[in-house]
Amino acid sequence: MLELREIESYYGNTPVLQHVSLTVADGEFLAVLGRNGVGKTTLLKTILGLTDRVAGQILLDGRDVTAAPTHLRARQGISYVPQGRGIIPRFTVRENLIMGSFARRDGKREMPALAFELFPVLRDSLGRAGGVLSGGQQQQLAIARALAANPRMILLDEPTEGIQPNIVEQIENAIMKLNREHGITIVLVEQNVTFARRAAQRFIMMEKGRIAAEGPIGNLMDDLVHRHMAV
Repeated sequence: MLELREIESYYGNTPVLQHVSLTVADGEFLAVLGRNGVGKTTLLKTILGLTDRVAGQILLDGRDVTAAPTHLRARQGISYVPQGRGIIPRFTVRENLIMGSFARRDGKREMPALAFELFPVLRDSLGRAGGVLSGGQQQQLAIARALAANPRMILLDEPTEGIQPNIVEQIENAIMKLNREHGITIVLVEQNVTFARRAAQRFIMMEKGRIAAEGPIGNLMDDLVHRHMAV
């Protein structure tokens, strides 16, 4: 579904990703791991065209999208849940969800029924401003907004960071359900190795803007975690 070939990605003149090559198959769950500041978020932004400059090649379904603008990549079925959620606080829950639907390929402007199945609290909060929701509810809204685009792939950047514990499990289970029951491809940036091991099929470990290790999730051994993630 997605292939990156020898990608170098820049902010200004500073290279952040260096010679990154990877593939993500349709329906796969890929965990992206590593310390803070090694390029994990930049990897997601590069896939969506949100960095200043890219060298190399990005293929989506075999088509070169390296020079395509972000909105066209989104319309090809890629949704993004950024670190910090990125909801619009003055918009209601309904308005945030409808905003997500503007990336739909079929032009429909509707709220995703699946989101209410996963996060029933959102149905009861449609008229509330996004900014008054709890942190966990805002994260649920961010995932629901991504679903409003009817995506084939969702990029998630540390979706349980700073979330109250009673909601973390619900969010983790929802992400796994999207992949296992609904076939949505997931690329997950995560610091929680336990969740990555439980949810992902494959992992990459990043270090200084490069892929330092990769493989099936069963190969994510403790010594590898300590080498590339311990402070």
